[in-house]
Amino acid sequence: MPAVAITASPRSEFGKGAARKLRRAGQIPAVIYGSGAELVHVTLPAHELGLALRTSRVVFTIDYAGALITAKPRDVQRDPVRRVIEHIDLIIITKEEAAERGAIGDAIRATEAAATEAGMDPAAAVAAMEDAIAHGESASDAADHALSDVREKAEEYSEANAHAAEATAEAPAEGA
Repeated sequence: MPAVAITASPRSEFGKGAARKLRRAGQIPAVIYGSGAELVHVTLPAHELGLALRTSRVVFTIDYAGALITAKPRDVQRDPVRRVIEHIDLIIITKEEAAERGAIGDAIRATEAAATEAGMDPAAAVAAMEDAIAHGESASDAADHALSDVREKAEEYSEANAHAAEATAEAPAEGA
């Protein structure tokens, strides 16, 4: 998955009032840090950021002051009622980590699509896949195993439901 390109602007005003003013102007206050780099306060375009954050395991290529920074979201703060983004923390990552996050993101999207197509719960398939990745499997192997695990669980539930339906159907017949 290619990184999402986004342009950051420097931020010099701080505090609640300054942040509200930025958000009214369609910008989101953010900080970028990590890899021994100094903390940088920036603003990011709200619409582009919101669209990018809908992608699982998103990687940002941030153009800031003529330099390209590869980063991932560390913490996204949202308004509890309106669910709009209020602030985001981005952490600098290496090219290798960006490639790995992209591969995992692609595997998640493929797993969701395959689960939906098979009539299975995509969230359960993704949860099984992420559990397999946490236990050291590669993203593609984890996706394959997750789909088979969810398929097996769906068959178990289907069999259990069939047995329950049979038992329910037989119970009135015996009492009559």
